[in-house]
Amino acid sequence: MKNFLLITLFFLINLPLVNAQRFGYIDSQVIIEQLPEYNEAEGKLKKLTDKWLKELDNMKSEIADLERAYSHEEILLTPEMKAEKLENIAELKQALREFQTNHFGYEGLLYSKRMEYMKPLQDKISKACQTVARQKKLNFIFDKASDITLIYSDPKYNYTDFVLDELDEGDPEDSPR
Repeated sequence: MKNFLLITLFFLINLPLVNAQRFGYIDSQVIIEQLPEYNEAEGKLKKLTDKWLKELDNMKSEIADLERAYSHEEILLTPEMKAEKLENIAELKQALREFQTNHFGYEGLLYSKRMEYMKPLQDKISKACQTVARQKKLNFIFDKASDITLIYSDPKYNYTDFVLDELDEGDPEDSPR
């Protein structure tokens, strides 16, 4: 009887420690692509990118025209005129590099605009994930689309459709409830 009480007491003390962690995963890329705000943001980014690429092409063709003109006129120019034209071409090339860096470089305008447009979508998805995690009593939700390597995932733990339902964007028939 004494052993039975000790064993029972041991299990009662350790019972709260046995509570298993619950995991789930989502595919944020699937979720984002189904949000209408994403398509709107992508359209705005494409317009900006196209505009900047056109400006870039204009700058490149202006430089090419100046270089071509310089090569045709080179023998007729005085050394001072040559230096002036070469300096002008070098300044335009520098302006081109700065334009590329400022618009398309790391943390350039394109990066800033993408972050500006995507932040509200990411916040919306995060809030929906928190709601789903509370409803489904999950401790962790992983994102299959991020850099985390997910070698295997059982579809019954896929909570992408629940998050889409929370955002009122998903197909309720696809949910693995």
